[in-house]
Amino acid sequence: MLKKLAWCVVLVFMFNQNGLAQLPDFTEMVKTNGVAVVNISTTQKAKPEAVEGVPKEIPMPEGMPPEMEELFKHFFNNPNGGGNGAEGDGDEGDTQSLGSGFVIDKSGYVLTNHHVVKGADEIIVKFSDRRELVAKLIGSDVRTDVALLKVDAADLPVVSIGDPSKLQVGEWVLAIGSPFGFEQSVTAGIVSAKGRSLPGGNYVPFIQTDVAINPGNSGGPLFNMDGKVVGINSQIYSRTGGFMGLSFAIPMDVVMNVVSQIKANGKATHGWLGVQIQDVTRELAESFGMKKPQGALVSKVMPDSPAEKAQLQIGDIITEFNGQSIEKSGDLPPMVGITPIKDKATLKIIRQGEEKIINFNIGLLPDQVDKVADSKAEKAKPTNRLGVTVTDLTAEERQSTQVSKGGVLVQNIAKGAAKTAGIQVSDVILRLDNQLVHDVAGFEKMVKNLPVAKSVAVLIQRRGSPAFLALKIEK
Repeated sequence: MLKKLAWCVVLVFMFNQNGLAQLPDFTEMVKTNGVAVVNISTTQKAKPEAVEGVPKEIPMPEGMPPEMEELFKHFFNNPNGGGNGAEGDGDEGDTQSLGSGFVIDKSGYVLTNHHVVKGADEIIVKFSDRRELVAKLIGSDVRTDVALLKVDAADLPVVSIGDPSKLQVGEWVLAIGSPFGFEQSVTAGIVSAKGRSLPGGNYVPFIQTDVAINPGNSGGPLFNMDGKVVGINSQIYSRTGGFMGLSFAIPMDVVMNVVSQIKANGKATHGWLGVQIQDVTRELAESFGMKKPQGALVSKVMPDSPAEKAQLQIGDIITEFNGQSIEKSGDLPPMVGITPIKDKATLKIIRQGEEKIINFNIGLLPDQVDKVADSKAEKAKPTNRLGVTVTDLTAEERQSTQVSKGGVLVQNIAKGAAKTAGIQVSDVILRLDNQLVHDVAGFEKMVKNLPVAKSVAVLIQRRGSPAFLALKIEK
């Protein structure tokens, strides 16, 4: 019995020793690279009253313990400071924000996020040796959230730039920054996923990690285990305003592409195809005769765009860009965005069940975005198999919905296939089962001929944005 117990103790000890041996040691990495990480504070002259559209106070998160309320108010609702954890200097009318950054060139180039320095009248870069230098904004890019600064200094400590394409999910990574103003804070975690597409970040294939990132960490570096920067910490997903285990970093290959453009031209440009796209769901894949959901489904082709000139069509499914596979719609925009303007590019598409190759020249992404007013419609009793009532569009409705010809306006929806598919009142139905909808008469005829228990694609326009839905009439 004693012998068995002794063996158990030995095994537990060996297991613990092996487990401890596998845990990373970040101490040398922090010593080497921490000196190149900076604290960034900005000042913006503003009126004492709240900016239009921005609340004077951030609502208290639900369920916050009483002992945390004062801390929350101090960091987020400080009348003299900023919502990023910075305290103000007390000057009436001044607003301050706080973030992080890092030196990429010993002559004084510093990287941070666009949103950290946006609208700043003055940018101060604070080094680990307590030096504070005024920085000049060389240029920034809102679409990738990258900003390049320059301070008047020489022989600064710099970071090494790594290759984010070699990162693997599950790999250890480390962040250094100034969360809530606490300078040189170090946090670590693993890579949770790669190539994440986020709302408003279509041109960045984000690196997702579980590294603790909080307000003030924005613009700071994300290091791999070789001590090289693989990303800029940019965003978190949170329901409370604080860290919840989901952090997102901009890959350094995207960042350095922007940096080289800013250095050369003072700004960055992005490639443009000129389509609105969406994911192919299982039901949509069935309706298009595909074996599995894959690719980017084209729901709109912009006028005078490279896509229109290349005769790309609504309903085309893009499966490859320049030989790179498109598994989901979010894969496409970053690939197009980093391709130089006017370069030749190739798309592989599926059109009505057949593979085709489309060649086009990359265009310049325009700054303007479509803005559409909501359309209004009177309710009427649904009369067809879908449980939906439609009308032809008036001239005013065409102007407000940006539908120049064809289509029918949804007036009312009852329980049925249309409602289950996600069609809503004021949607404009443009296509049904891969056929153009010209008017109410044609639409009603199409509805009568729809198959039962089989998914068909319906293209709708909602608030100016087209989208495909999968519709199925049950038995």
